[in-house]
Formats: sequence, structure tokens, C-alpha cells
Amino acid sequence: MSLLIKNVLLNSRVQDVLIQDSRFTAVCPDLQVQASQVIDGTGKAIFPSFINAHTHAAMTLLRGYADDLELFTWLQDHIWPFEARLTFEDIYIGARLACLEMIKTGTTMFCDMYWHMPATIKAVEEMGIRAALSSVFIDFSDPKKAKEFRARTRKFFRENKPDERITYILGPHAVYTVSRDSLIWLRDFAADNNLLINIHLAETRKEVEDCIQGHGLRPVEFLESIGFLGPNVISAHTVWVNAQEMDILASRGVKVVHNPVSNMKLASGVFPFREIHKRGICIGLGTDGCSSNNNLDMLEEMKIAALLAKSAGLEGAAVPANVLESDLRQYLEQVYLDPTLFTAAQALECATLNGARIFGLDAGRIAPGKLADCILVDLNHYSLVPGHDLVSNLVYSASSECIDTTICNGQVLMQNRKVPGEEEIIKEARQWEKNIKNRA
Repeated sequence: MSLLIKNVLLNSRVQDVLIQDSRFTAVCPDLQVQASQVIDGTGKAIFPSFINAHTHAAMTLLRGYADDLELFTWLQDHIWPFEARLTFEDIYIGARLACLEMIKTGTTMFCDMYWHMPATIKAVEEMGIRAALSSVFIDFSDPKKAKEFRARTRKFFRENKPDERITYILGPHAVYTVSRDSLIWLRDFAADNNLLINIHLAETRKEVEDCIQGHGLRPVEFLESIGFLGPNVISAHTVWVNAQEMDILASRGVKVVHNPVSNMKLASGVFPFREIHKRGICIGLGTDGCSSNNNLDMLEEMKIAALLAKSAGLEGAAVPANVLESDLRQYLEQVYLDPTLFTAAQALECATLNGARIFGLDAGRIAPGKLADCILVDLNHYSLVPGHDLVSNLVYSASSECIDTTICNGQVLMQNRKVPGEEEIIKEARQWEKNIKNRA
């Protein structure tokens, strides 16, 4: 299988791009080769496609449900009870809808943590997208639940082997939902099986307070004390971290995922981009789930990430009245008004190349030998005109409507903004909505 994209703009030059099987094999002007499929890239630009480094895909089913609530009230009183009613078929419908939304918005890889993971696996296999999939591990420090989840984890990895598009990873929910013994068990299981670990970490002030009360340590310090942290750990959110904790994350090679929209919507706090970036920590971007965002649009995530980093200042967000006294100096050092922070180019890198680094994926650039994951954007879309700086336009101006074509692993998943079968997926989700109300 080969695909030739003719006359497409790449880094300000018109090029031909050849894809053979799953990889880019040639990038040069006027390429004279035969290909089984040819796309005319005239009037279009090619970019690496996006990597959504932290989400809960099937939460598309909860889009618009229980909005405008504090995180722990939202989780305990609304989200977890709703999720307890979801079946394999529900998750499959939600995950297919999520894959459709990601393809339409230029994402070809996502990292997921959710229930009934075989349903998401089925959706990913059918939709042609990439994913790093983790089944949730939550024991609430209950030995019986811990035993059950450990058995479930062993079974999950026994039955599911990675392929060229799907990677399987561990998914302990957080330090406040997983016991110390289980975190140690997961640490060892990951080491024995060479696995990545995806965990929510230091997301809220309450998480920090509860961890200090329960363990005498802040969340990052606690995980460090049990030898949990390492280059295989992916830390989602990572908002409430002090200088010492950021030093620990850097020294251990932990990767972090910034979820700006979710953090803002749930009022979790301000991600300390400047301090984390200057320590050389790899920063990816993620949307989080659709009930805390409420979409999976990485273009929107990039723009808000960049703007939030620049504008989080004392005249704007101010210091929350309930900020921990011990954190006040640190918090004041983290908020700033600086338009040079988090440039458009950095935002794009976080959403592409850094995402690839987090998951050990040979992608994130349009170059021979790299995995053929890319998008074509319509340069005649009003949001990209005039074209003084295409990257700035993409991050600050464009909507996903400018994305014409999405390609993953060398396969065209969307062309002319059309995904095969999208009407059926939406119809199915609409029918689910009626059914779940009847079920309730």
C-alpha cells in the first residue's frame, strides 16, 4: 500500500510526500513514483497529527452531564454513580464517538483510562486510530478490592497484546483512590512487564491536603518514597507541585500531561508551565474526558494552554483564598503575566512530538522513516488567511474545520472532512441517549 501526497506545503516549501505502508519514505519536490493512492495537496499544508496524551474516551457519553461542579463532588456524587451503570455496549458506543471526534479534529493517538476497556479496544481497532489503553485500577484501600483489581490487571495483560496501533499500559487512578500496597504492586508489575503507568497526580489542592494528612507527604513526595516514579510514569494534570516536587519529577524522568481546559473548568489550579518546562520535563497535552472539557479538540487545547500560561497573573486569576499557607510563596512565584511564555510552536510541539516521546512512538515529524501520522489543512480556510505565520494561525486562529484530511499509520481516515460511517456513529449515540434515559 502506498500513498502519494502531491504539491503540499511543508515548512514553507511545496513538497511531495510518499507514504509506503505505515511510514513516510520520501519528502521532496516533484516526486516521480507510482502509488496506489494519490492525494492532490495543492492549497494544503501537512502537519504531524495530534496526540491526546490524557483522556477518558467513552466519557463522550457524559458530555454536558453534571457541569459546573467542584471535582470531588462531581466525581463522587455524579460521575462515579453514572459510570457504575455503563455496560460494555455503552462504552463501545462512547469510544466510537470519541474516535470519530478525534479523527475529525486531527488526533490520531490518544491515551485512555476507563472501564470496560475491551469495548474501547474494539472501537479503536475498527476506527483505525492509535491508542495507549489502560484499564482503571481503584481499590479505595480495601484489601478485597485490591485483590480483585490485581487479578483483573493480570487477566487484562494476559489477554491483550500490543500491535502496531495499540499499546497497553497501567492505569492507577490516583494516590487518593489506590492504596500504598497496590501502588507498590503496580510499580513492580510495570517493571516486570516493561509497562508505562498513567496516573492522575497533584491535580487539586484537596489531593495535596489529604495526602499530607494520610501519609505525611505531598503526592509526588509520597510516590517518590515508595520508589514509584520513573521514566515510565505519565503524570496527568500535575498542577499542585512545589519546586522540590518538580525537581523530583525531573530527576526521575517522569513525563507530565497538561490538561488546561479541564483544569480551568474544574478550577483545579494553574499548571506551572514555566517551572516545569525550564527543568526539561517532557510536557504533553491532553483534553481529559468530555465531561470535564467538554470536547476532544486538540487545536482548542493548544490555544488555551498557550494563553493560560501567558495570562495567569495576579491581576487575573489571583491567588485563591484557600491556597495552602505553605504553598503561598510557591504559588506567587508560579503566576505571571508574560506573553513570551508557551509560544505557538511550543504548543504544537507539546501536542505532537512531545506526545510521541511520552509513548515511545516514532512519530511527531513529517520525515522519511517516521510513522505516517499526519493531517492536511486547507490553506484557503478563512482562519488561515493571511498566512504570515502558519503555525501561529494553526494554534491561535484555526478551528478543526480547517482540517481536510487525517491519516494514521499510512491509512486515510478522513478526506474532504468526511469519515466513512460517521452518520451511523452519531445516530447510534443518539439512540443510546434515548435508551439510557429509559434505563434510568
